[in-house]
Amino acid sequence: ISYCENCHCPCCLRGWPLYQLDVNNAFLHGYIDEEVYIKPPPGYLKAQPGQVCKLKRSLYGLRQASRQWNKELNKFLISLNFQQSKQDYSLFTRTHDAEFLVILVYVDDILITGTSKAQIEEVKVALDTAFTIKDLGLLAYFLGIEIHRTDNGIFLSQRKYIQDILTDAGLEECTPAPAPLSCGLKLSIANGVLLDDPDVYRRLVGRLLYLGITRPDLSYCEQHLGQFVHSPRVLHLKAALHVLKYLKGTIDNGLWYTANSNTELSAYSDADWSACQYNSRSLSAYAVFLGNNLVSWKTKKQRSVSKSSAEAEYRSMSATASELVWIRGLLGDLQVHISLPVKLLCDNTSAEHLAKNPMFDDKTKHLKRDMHYVREQVEDSFIETAHVSGALQLADLLTKPLASSRHQFLSAKLGLISKVQLEGGV
Repeated sequence: ISYCENCHCPCCLRGWPLYQLDVNNAFLHGYIDEEVYIKPPPGYLKAQPGQVCKLKRSLYGLRQASRQWNKELNKFLISLNFQQSKQDYSLFTRTHDAEFLVILVYVDDILITGTSKAQIEEVKVALDTAFTIKDLGLLAYFLGIEIHRTDNGIFLSQRKYIQDILTDAGLEECTPAPAPLSCGLKLSIANGVLLDDPDVYRRLVGRLLYLGITRPDLSYCEQHLGQFVHSPRVLHLKAALHVLKYLKGTIDNGLWYTANSNTELSAYSDADWSACQYNSRSLSAYAVFLGNNLVSWKTKKQRSVSKSSAEAEYRSMSATASELVWIRGLLGDLQVHISLPVKLLCDNTSAEHLAKNPMFDDKTKHLKRDMHYVREQVEDSFIETAHVSGALQLADLLTKPLASSRHQFLSAKLGLISKVQLEGGV
């Protein structure tokens, strides 16, 4: 889940204004807790031979700088009666005079929203007095993410970021591909010629990982291509470039968060059994929705080998349950009420029965830890398992490369739209 996703859904559903602030020379506001000495700066003539300077304040370039700035900002926000979230330490909330404010911090970039514009302005003034800030107005561009807001919702995209990647790769005029990876593609760690310059591949995969903030349709290929960064080969680079060709055709796509939605939390859980052809580990994937809006997704290889597809699906359900518990706590900090039980959709009936069956047997005793956790959530009425057909399993997009028609269908179901659709009215 991204920080922007954590914040945008409540803002979108409730119509709160969202402002962006930037702190000037943030690291210089931190104090040093330990003794740090530096050589006298060039041009300072009063220093005697052998003398050094003792730092009292933080400087850019110090290892302690970012931490000390974070401590200083946290202390200041708490002095304004903000409470730091235990779910996400970059999130601060405050209830004052029946008004609710939210602050989200990324180093020296700050997002602020809430129910009272007057209190928001008061906090801006207080921050400017303490640190000096730039008020960038209503949020439009944040950490490479473009934000377009309408009366109907919020649209998040990374068009400029994608364009920069295509330009650097020399693929501005390439022929678009209909899907990120060819259907059924399984790359190898051993086949093919090693790249002369592996840093080219590593840099490209790293940029694709950041692009995943607004593009859940790339979740599987990011996980798959990320396995080969230690020893990339020519075939791996070709596959990564194929992803760029797909991005060329979907450069205007982004996540749409509709304002006309409820706050019902639900999740899709899926697994690809023995997906890895070398160690036979399975892939887990989940997609979590708040109403109609996708707020969290993930694709990850499981830590141990599953002996059956039911076991693989059940381990994926356990990971999804953990994410739901965390999201519930985060939404609680944002004063978003969640009705229980949360629906957990899976397309494997055996895994569903394991979640509901209170008995253990020899075939499932090695699953005891995961089973205890999932069943506890079911027994506490936090989670309710439900069956979904394979054709409507939205998390299927996150576990394997699909045919272009199905890939496009599931992408739309996850909330990916193009800017053309947005301008035409969603």
